[in-house]
Amino acid sequence: MTEEWAETAAQDALKEGVPHPVFPKGLPVLLIRRGAEIYALENRCAHMGCPLAAGKLEGHVLQCPCHDWRFDIRDGKFLDAPELAIKTYAAEIKDGKVFVRLS
Repeated sequence: MTEEWAETAAQDALKEGVPHPVFPKGLPVLLIRRGAEIYALENRCAHMGCPLAAGKLEGHVLQCPCHDWRFDIRDGKFLDAPELAIKTYAAEIKDGKVFVRLS
């Protein structure tokens, strides 16, 4: 299977610790910069589908604004039941642009 990467945002557009929603190929993806790392995850809570972009971020934990579900942005796991998770995507920076692997 061929990997499919999509350009999503300029690296400079990502502010430290501020969720940045993007829609590569129409998919709701959330980019979060923490230090030198860029995390890309589904911008939809596993509970009821609420957008996570408006959630509260503390360290590597993103809290859903609707019902307070908390997810680790590094692996997408729900902290209270790690068997539940939101999708995460590989992300990398090339020439000042953030790319997300969709496949």
